[in-house]
Amino acid sequence: MQDVCGHHVIVATGLENIDFSKIVSLNESAAVIWNAVVGKDFTVSDMVKALTDEYEVSANQAEGDVKDTLARWREIGLIEE
Repeated sequence: MQDVCGHHVIVATGLENIDFSKIVSLNESAAVIWNAVVGKDFTVSDMVKALTDEYEVSANQAEGDVKDTLARWREIGLIEE
């Protein structure tokens, strides 16, 4: 993840990955989740904890946000099951 003009974006590295149609922009809470789990095996609980540690939200609200985020990331191919 990189910060580009104040936006959190995920860009694949390496010349073989240059395809600007596949840049993913993350909002603040998605960036918190990404930073908490990138490069690790993780669970929904790990992601919920990252949000509740960072923001004053309930675990139920954070879990709903995490599930929505995961669904979107799967949809665009950012993560696999």
